[in-house]
Amino acid sequence: MNFQQLKIIREAARCEFNLTEVANTLFTSQSGVSRHIRDLEDELGVEIFIRRGKRLLGMTEPGKALLTIAERILDEAGKVRRLADVFTNETSGILTIATTHTQARYSLPRVIKAFRQLYPNVRLELNQGSPQEIVTMLLAGEADIGIASEQLVNNSSLAAFPWFSWHHALLVPKEHELVQQQPVSLSKLSQYPLITYRQGITGRSRVDRAFQGAGLRPDIVLSAQDSDVVKTYVKLGLGVGILADQACELDEGEDLVRLDATHLFEASTVWLGLKRGQLQRNYVWQFLELCNANLSLEEIKRQALSYTSDEEPVLDFQI
Repeated sequence: MNFQQLKIIREAARCEFNLTEVANTLFTSQSGVSRHIRDLEDELGVEIFIRRGKRLLGMTEPGKALLTIAERILDEAGKVRRLADVFTNETSGILTIATTHTQARYSLPRVIKAFRQLYPNVRLELNQGSPQEIVTMLLAGEADIGIASEQLVNNSSLAAFPWFSWHHALLVPKEHELVQQQPVSLSKLSQYPLITYRQGITGRSRVDRAFQGAGLRPDIVLSAQDSDVVKTYVKLGLGVGILADQACELDEGEDLVRLDATHLFEASTVWLGLKRGQLQRNYVWQFLELCNANLSLEEIKRQALSYTSDEEPVLDFQI
């Protein structure tokens, strides 16, 4: 048994048992992947995968048990590889942050500027994605820190810490009739075509929940992942925009008006996520402190370095 075989087991599950994708991910050949699987099954004396002809359809019960062990072994091996780097390169290296477009565009610039002044020799990588993609990157060790309003606090393998709370706001052209009808009610808002975020990102669940709770069916004509895309189509007059308030900054001379919506939708929280039990360089802790100075460094380390997943996530009381 070797690490390559364990990596193949793990990647097969992540790639939904598509061996071509597994081979591409691990920079090897499909025939090599198949050979490693056969060798491991022969060594263990059990079938790891459910097959239909040459296709893999899923994992057998022994395969599922092996996957759990493989993930743990590979995770521990990754920590060993990080060990020397953590203790020898405290002021240089790469900090990889997985985040949504809204946070990368509107919330992170001031933090990154301050961080660069403290750690000029640390290179920063910003990987943008959906909250679920951010969770996947954290769990796979492809990102040091994840930042999003959804998903991070719901995964027991992650330690999540609050950064700040925010509300949605409405964005309309200057001549729109809602400008003269404030405060806007949900029932009134539901009468207009709406443009907002796609499901699963940037507090969209709060928007859906508000309309459902009021027994209303909103006419969402366009959903997007990018705040700037939403603003573009509001400018074209396609509908009323529902955006994160930090994304509603308007330049002088813009023909748009921001309307208050704090009374319409629940507040959302931006969370900072780390993979539990993973060694981190000092500049990772420093980055979290720059985001939220009210967070206790001792509490951050206690939760992030714990190996159990039965603790409750940090409560949203220090935003």
